[in-house]
Amino acid sequence: MWISLGVLVVALLATLVWLAGRYEASQAQSHVERDAADALSDIRSALTRNVQSLQALQAGPPARETWVAEADRLLRRHREWVTIEWRDALLEPVLTAETPYRAPVFARFGRRNSQAEVQLACANARRISGPAYARSYFVPQADGLGLELMELCLPLVTAGQLTGYVVATYSLTELLASLIGPQLGRSQEISFTEADGTRLAMHGLARRGTRSFTAQQLLDLPGNTMVLRMDSWRSQPDVFPNVLTALVTAMSIALVTVLFLLAHDTRRRLRVEQDLADALAFRKAMEDSLVTGLRARDLQGRTTYVNPAFCQMVGFMPDELLGRGSPAPYWPPEFSDDYQKRQDVRLSGRHVPPREGHESVFMRKDGTRFPVLIIEAPLINAHGVQTGWMSAVLDISEQRRVEELSRASQDRLQATARLATVGEMASLLSHELNQPLAAIASYATGSVNLLKQSTPHALADIEMAMRRIGEQAERAGRVIKSVHDFVRRRDQDRQPVDPRALVDAVLPLVNLQARKLGVRVEVRVPEALPLVLCDRTMVEQVLLNLARNAMQAMDEARVADPALQLQVRLAAGSERGGGRPWVEFSVADCGPGIPEEVKQQLFTPFFTTKAEGMGLGLSLCRTVVEQHGGFLGFEPQAPQGTIFRFTLPAQATD
Repeated sequence: MWISLGVLVVALLATLVWLAGRYEASQAQSHVERDAADALSDIRSALTRNVQSLQALQAGPPARETWVAEADRLLRRHREWVTIEWRDALLEPVLTAETPYRAPVFARFGRRNSQAEVQLACANARRISGPAYARSYFVPQADGLGLELMELCLPLVTAGQLTGYVVATYSLTELLASLIGPQLGRSQEISFTEADGTRLAMHGLARRGTRSFTAQQLLDLPGNTMVLRMDSWRSQPDVFPNVLTALVTAMSIALVTVLFLLAHDTRRRLRVEQDLADALAFRKAMEDSLVTGLRARDLQGRTTYVNPAFCQMVGFMPDELLGRGSPAPYWPPEFSDDYQKRQDVRLSGRHVPPREGHESVFMRKDGTRFPVLIIEAPLINAHGVQTGWMSAVLDISEQRRVEELSRASQDRLQATARLATVGEMASLLSHELNQPLAAIASYATGSVNLLKQSTPHALADIEMAMRRIGEQAERAGRVIKSVHDFVRRRDQDRQPVDPRALVDAVLPLVNLQARKLGVRVEVRVPEALPLVLCDRTMVEQVLLNLARNAMQAMDEARVADPALQLQVRLAAGSERGGGRPWVEFSVADCGPGIPEEVKQQLFTPFFTTKAEGMGLGLSLCRTVVEQHGGFLGFEPQAPQGTIFRFTLPAQATD
């Protein structure tokens, strides 16, 4: 519709402009034709008066002297004549008068060249017994130009007898310039043409502009017929020929502009309305899909909006809630006073609700209570003015139920974890007690063998064996106590211990197995190392486990010259938290190394590469080291073998 209306208005405007142009052209053409008719009338009147002047010149028997004087006076008054001649009945010149305004016209080629036109005009004049004209002819002049001349012959009759002729020669150019009003020559071009359009003489302005208007009038003279042509040019078209047309055009342009702006504004409004409708539909769908209740209240506490989730939550229909003030139908009666005070404080603006919200209790339509979490924020309109409060209400009944179930499950998980820990510690106890008990058995067997010898040297060895048995028994007791403490989930008893003492404590057991497997043991413990804070029994078990694993790996690979290296040093660049140094323990072997597929699972509980292993040794070693705040790792040794390193914190010094 808008396109059709726009096309119609544009078509009307174009038609109006076209009609205005046509009207202007018709007006201009009418003006030219009117001017041409006026000019033709002026020429005819002037030619008639000229004939009368010539007749007056020949009135009565004229004397030669007076005729010449009268002829000169006529030539001065009529610039369109170039000569006036008095000829006898045989057309022989009697007297001749030349115009004073130019040189003699026939001085160059003589009058004989135009004799034929004179004879033709006089023959016509004699035939019609009145003035007659001849066809125009061109006479060149000395200045390189020429004149278009026309002969007028008037017969002289006395007592019914032809006595002679008066011949007047017209210059067509001067005829146009003298006999037509000067105002026409200033604005238009006037010319005499023949019937075929050949231009004979011209007067007026040269051609200017691109639009031309032409009018032609037929000048029918006795003996000659010419066409008077008038040409008018305009430099630029007048689109608006009058004020009314200009006003209508301006109003049409204004109408088109207003129409365009109205169409643009209508399209924009339709687009905005469509966007608004989409936004409202989107918001409605989003609000309907929410499980969170939404409630809006004005500054007087009246409910202005509720979403379906809120209605479903409290069991009331929207018309039962909208417009209601305090107390709300979903307030429990026993809390109504408290809720009213809290709402008064909220609506007064003296207290900003917490962003995390507050818990409350609502009542459904059937009377059941349920806990809710209410999150409130100011409701601001488009002008930045607060008009109320928007509340998001969450039903936390399910959350409370889940929290109770989670609390009960947590208690059961803790009990299960304690049972699992007891099982893990039992495995550790059985794993770690094997070594001191095996040592006690070895010392007891050696003591029995020594008793059979009954030598003084054997008695000293027996005494040493008994002492070792006591130490290993005490060691087993410490292991049991440490595992007991670990099961109880309390901090281990950590004391400052000399790193060399830790190595010396496990060295007899390491040497015992080393002699059995043919392994050479090297110990590198520098002097003046700081004391380490640790659970001595657990760290000794870590050292012993790492050493036994290294010797067993070299024995299984059948290394030609097996060697075990125990080294302790101050960890370079390992100061942490408050400048405390760290001591690094390393156990290196020259075995086959650890395969890539084993490295990923080396510290996984119950993973082992030994047929009779339990898979708990390295896992428990790592747990012990990490409980001390250290780190247990491994790396390959060149040219072959593996190095296990772990760090322990050193005692702080002043």
